[in-house]
Amino acid sequence: MAKKQLNVRVDATTAEIARERAEQQGISMNQYIERLVQQDMGEAGRTFVDTAAQFMKEFETAFLAEFGEGPAGELQDVRR
Repeated sequence: MAKKQLNVRVDATTAEIARERAEQQGISMNQYIERLVQQDMGEAGRTFVDTAAQFMKEFETAFLAEFGEGPAGELQDVRR
């Protein structure tokens, strides 16, 4: 995959911590920042799925009342 250059500004303390963490992990600063972004993307996806599951759990009764349940347990549209 082609790489794209980003220029970011952070305070001196943040820059030093990032350098130290990258060094501790034996990777470049670029790799460290890339991993952080990838982890953040993964967490956002997990958060979405967890939130959607909680929503369905809380509103399952309302969905079943509105749409009913099909033979295999799936929701069906009963408004027809």
